[in-house]
Amino acid sequence: MNYISTRNKSVKVTAAEAIAKGISADGGLFVPDSFPKLSEDDFKSLKQLDYIGRAKYVLKYFLNDFTEGEVDYCVRGAYTGSFDNDIPAPISVVGDMNILELWHGPTCAFKDLALQLLPYLLTTSAKKTAAGKKTVILVATSGDTGKAALEGFCDVPDTEIIVFYPSDGVSPMQKLQMDSQKGGNVHVFAIKGNFDDAQTGVKKIFTDAAVKEKLDENGMQFSSANSINWGRLAPQIVYYVSAYCDLLLKNADLKDGFNVVVPTGNFGNILAAYYAKKMGVPINRLICASNSNNVLTDFIRTGVYDRNRKFYTTVSPSMDILISSNLERMLFELSGADDKAVSKMQDELSKTGTFKVSDDIKAKMSELFWGGCCNDEQTLGTIGKVFGEYGYLCDTHTAVAVNVYNQYKEQTGDCRTALIASTASPYKFADSVLKAVSDKDSGSEFGNVDLLCDITGAEVPEPIKALEKAEVRFNEVCDKDKMLLAVYSALGIK
Repeated sequence: MNYISTRNKSVKVTAAEAIAKGISADGGLFVPDSFPKLSEDDFKSLKQLDYIGRAKYVLKYFLNDFTEGEVDYCVRGAYTGSFDNDIPAPISVVGDMNILELWHGPTCAFKDLALQLLPYLLTTSAKKTAAGKKTVILVATSGDTGKAALEGFCDVPDTEIIVFYPSDGVSPMQKLQMDSQKGGNVHVFAIKGNFDDAQTGVKKIFTDAAVKEKLDENGMQFSSANSINWGRLAPQIVYYVSAYCDLLLKNADLKDGFNVVVPTGNFGNILAAYYAKKMGVPINRLICASNSNNVLTDFIRTGVYDRNRKFYTTVSPSMDILISSNLERMLFELSGADDKAVSKMQDELSKTGTFKVSDDIKAKMSELFWGGCCNDEQTLGTIGKVFGEYGYLCDTHTAVAVNVYNQYKEQTGDCRTALIASTASPYKFADSVLKAVSDKDSGSEFGNVDLLCDITGAEVPEPIKALEKAEVRFNEVCDKDKMLLAVYSALGIK
């Protein structure tokens, strides 16, 4: 298996090179040039393994220039002692929904499943491809990736990590998580703008030849912890494979396959589910759930991607995105690996903010995906309804998925087994979740955490409790066009 660029498939690199580079020099994203196919016997074996065993089994296919010992070192390092009860991705049955809880890690968000592993993958890759250089991890975040990356790379030797987040586009808890991060190699900046501004700025820095040369002169190289990096996506495939094994062990009705519902803005999490389907997991329909920033819903329904619309700051901030980076990988798939077509669409998006896919791509997309969206009022109503009916408390992103899942059932009549990706602890968004279940308000973030716990009985995760006494280390806000200067300042480059 080699990795090729979505914008120039003649570019071929190893897994280690793809992970170390993060993004192709042409601006394209790395994808495998072939995918493994898991057989019924493979799944019989996988069923008997714990999460670490399943991760090693799946990842060995994608890390084919890693030794067996290196894969073992990376996976064990990531998933041993980092997650509640050493079970990274448990399933809770809530009514007719199988809720895949992906938030039992150190930052209480689904990004931990990938970002506990990525530092191991990246440092191992760097030794193979750029020995002697310091790796600079550059991150744009809508809330969860930033903290998970900071936690994962904190004090990792020969790395520096720089995170940019929208100053008014994350929850108070997400902001505190990032601004209080410990570590001598971590740097955090808020920017005046939204997530798309941060993401565009990071990509621009990544692909600037002069910046690359400047880093090289200082013995450094860029890599990414965003899901543009293949090292972020591969671990996400694992939890969908693992979830299928757990559904088999629960004797779920899978004779007609099962549907997967994912709340997503950047398209990475649902793309990982598609890759799991491609590998043999019997996923029927991929249900893409959006909030009021419903650019993906409209795209799936019409075949026209148009980011030229009002940007909403919502109660589900990790999905407040209008430029979905990982959609590029899906377009590469649906176009039959037509790199020229992908380049043209991405160029149109950059210049005009919109593009339209061919009728053939639209037909393939409609067969695989179903898109739906809901607003803040519907999101909070869903949290209250699920808690009232089942005593289960979900966060503001998972609630979007539940709401859209119910829309899907009503509109299609398809009631087969459903797996819903739950992406964060409700306590990361305590103010909003509290409004959904009560008319009380303590007047403070941690007072509302305590109040929410008293009202619902839902356990407060230890990482959230610890934040109450955390010291704020970072409070710098920069203009979106000054991000490169912030990078140079953090790295001590003149």
